[in-house]
Amino acid sequence: MDDAREGGLNLGLLCYIAHRAMETRVLEAVAAAGFDDLTIAQARLAARIGPAGTRLTELAEQAQVTKQTAGFLVDQLERGGYVHRIADPTDARARLVRFAPRGEAVIAVARQAEAEVEAEWTRHLGARSAAHLRRALTRLREITDPYR
Repeated sequence: MDDAREGGLNLGLLCYIAHRAMETRVLEAVAAAGFDDLTIAQARLAARIGPAGTRLTELAEQAQVTKQTAGFLVDQLERGGYVHRIADPTDARARLVRFAPRGEAVIAVARQAEAEVEAEWTRHLGARSAAHLRRALTRLREITDPYR
């Protein structure tokens, strides 16, 4: 009998536990690199900023927060020098949130930490199991991620 039917953790919770472990490690690395003023709420919102910038309304929707909360977090990120707002070239009435150089520096640290965690997980699971997990989660994203 499988674990779920015997009272084990469901797949969503298992994914969440792994996600939180990765998130914690990344935020620890970012803080150790001198970016210790970045909060988890700010980081979660900033993670949704696209390379060309993202509108505040899109950030709020993707982060599943109100536009006011997203605006508050972007204001904090802007004061910290992580992002800036620019005119949207496709709509003069709209503005985009883009990473400033300080934000780009954080991204580099975060990507390195992510790679280190993935390498640890791959060593623990084995290359074959890690590859299977990546394929399975990528397929699952097809039906779970409206922003893919």
